[in-house]
Amino acid sequence: QVQLVESGGGLVQAGGSLRLSCAASGRTFSGYAMGWFRQAPGKEREFVATISWTGVITYYADSVKGRFTVSRDNAKNTVVLQMNSLKPEDTAVYYCAASLTPTKDQNVYNYWGQGTQVTVSS
Repeated sequence: QVQLVESGGGLVQAGGSLRLSCAASGRTFSGYAMGWFRQAPGKEREFVATISWTGVITYYADSVKGRFTVSRDNAKNTVVLQMNSLKPEDTAVYYCAASLTPTKDQNVYNYWGQGTQVTVSS
């Protein structure tokens, strides 16, 4: 079992930055790729970014490429999503998730956090 807890969400003005963290616990965290997804009100949950266990492989949604950066510290069981140049359309609940492979397909992810709200004001 892997337990995931997100933090770092909040309210920020457009153009600002936020740093989301995902803390993982459970003895089976080792080897998992980690993904970030988001769900805006009235919309389906969508892929944001993912990173492999080693950190060598990363994928980003086109909408966040160049603005968001995903990283991880396996010694601390933590994954970070650094979000810069935020836009109002980035407003959503952000979720981290664990998968055996880095993928954009949310159906492949086995474990999910409870989410953290990000609100970007214009």
